[in-house]
Amino acid sequence: MDRFVLWGTYCENALEKREPFREQHLARLSTLKKEGALITLGPTKCSKYVFGVFEARSLQEVKLLLEQDIYWEKGIWTSLEVYPWIQAF
Repeated sequence: MDRFVLWGTYCENALEKREPFREQHLARLSTLKKEGALITLGPTKCSKYVFGVFEARSLQEVKLLLEQDIYWEKGIWTSLEVYPWIQAF
């Protein structure tokens, strides 16, 4: 398994727009964490960017996980960039 880092952006007024989908989003993240696919994920303090670390077999697997998230489907996340990551420490 490899690790991958995610950088992405949120839409304008994301805090308000995400509200109807937040519970579903968090429940899914909890499942991914229990399964070992998600290490950490969350917004920057300004709520403009999302950062995450995943563990998966491939870049495509991580991209699929992200594209299946309600925040992507509903346009809360507006861009997602995923990169293979080497954890030094």
